[in-house]
Amino acid sequence: CPGMAAPTKAERKACWGARDEFWQCLDSHGDDAAKCEKLRRAFESRCPQQWVKHFDKRRDFLKYKKKLETEGYSPPEAAGKS
Repeated sequence: CPGMAAPTKAERKACWGARDEFWQCLDSHGDDAAKCEKLRRAFESRCPQQWVKHFDKRRDFLKYKKKLETEGYSPPEAAGKS
């Protein structure tokens, strides 16, 4: 389908760069997406939509994993809503 061509190396690099900047921003602002809106838009404009979804899931997973490593496992119902 159109628009689904594999990104070129340069496009991949631009996408990953935008993702890294966006994630760094989130990290330094305690995941306050509002403060990183410009970077989020750059990330979305430089990456294929599927990648954006994939990276969002990946970030959630990595954050979850880190939380498990630092706080240990707690059943969802015991964990407060974040």
